Amino acid sequence: MSITVEGPIEVPPGLRNVVVTETRLGDVRGDEGFYHYRQYSAIELSRAKTVEDVWFLMYEGRLPTAAELATFSDTIAPLRVLPAEVQAALPAIAAAGSAFNPLAGLRTALSLLAAARELPPVWDADPVRRKADAMLVCAVTPTILAALYRLREGLEPLEPRADLSTAANWLYLVTGQEPTEAKARAIEHYLISTIDHGFNASTFTARVIASTGADVVSAVAGAIGAFSGPLHGGAPDRALASLDEIGTPDRIDDWVRAKVSAGDRIMGFGHAVYRTEDPRSLMLRDIARGLGGDLVDFATTVEQRIVEVLAELKPGRNLYANVEFYAGVVMSLCDLPRAMFTPTFATSRVIGWTANILEQSEDPKIIRPSARYVGPPPPVTVPIDRT
Repeated sequence: MSITVEGPIEVPPGLRNVVVTETRLGDVRGDEGFYHYRQYSAIELSRAKTVEDVWFLMYEGRLPTAAELATFSDTIAPLRVLPAEVQAALPAIAAAGSAFNPLAGLRTALSLLAAARELPPVWDADPVRRKADAMLVCAVTPTILAALYRLREGLEPLEPRADLSTAANWLYLVTGQEPTEAKARAIEHYLISTIDHGFNASTFTARVIASTGADVVSAVAGAIGAFSGPLHGGAPDRALASLDEIGTPDRIDDWVRAKVSAGDRIMGFGHAVYRTEDPRSLMLRDIARGLGGDLVDFATTVEQRIVEVLAELKPGRNLYANVEFYAGVVMSLCDLPRAMFTPTFATSRVIGWTANILEQSEDPKIIRPSARYVGPPPPVTVPIDRT
């Protein structure tokens, strides 16, 4: 896409609805409640394929054959094992700070990985090397996050297993138990559904950094920084905390009205793009119901009543449950601790980030927007004395 303009262009705050580039990776059609990866519905992929299938699709533009999938999986397996330099630094990273911050630890560990493996700028690397670096970052991210969690809990990190899928490996590395097929598949549904989602804040950040020609890890580290904000990736545990605050069905209305009256955001509801129900939330609600339990019954009751009260208090806003609401429920039912809800999201989104980095690296033009200066009118004479 090439557009030539003279002078600055006025755009909405937050660049809302501003098209900044072209992509072959996917799109979100918010009015329809639909999003896709390449040419396939993301939800259909989530229900029918594996993480490895969709990872291959995002990188190669097509779904793999059985032979290609086997080769791809065999390539990924050894990449999950951490280099000795990174492994040695993890105890110190995990122990830093009074509160556990897994995404900050991930940024630090990945930066060390980039140095240890001497990852070149994408500007200097050929497409084969770029893709290899991207696969490495995706493969080690779950291993790093799980190791940091276990070290913080006083447990020994586990080695990834070549006989387990990406989803099953994640549950094993965090919990120390090989998951049931039902739980591994439930997490796989979630991981696939969150690999990519249009030009969200973290993806755009990754592409801006990649446009400078920086290395893959630099772009991913920037994406993680954007992703760590509670208005972006940091909400699944907060959504589940809302269920704790509500406690019982009879408290739902008062809780919602108090939040709205105070101007507080209700985590797990509303979305910047969707004007109908979030398709990811609908899928995860079905998965949660399949797993069953009191938490699911309570969550569905809370969801229905919150939507009704919000429709009354904010008519015309179309505020529905988003992906974070049922993501927390599903992850809890699959034995993941709340501290690892957002990291679980990160283990899938890194595939989308790197796919966008690879695509952006094909474009030699740097992303360099402008800002309007609104401070005191210059030039003002610099004072000579200090009186």
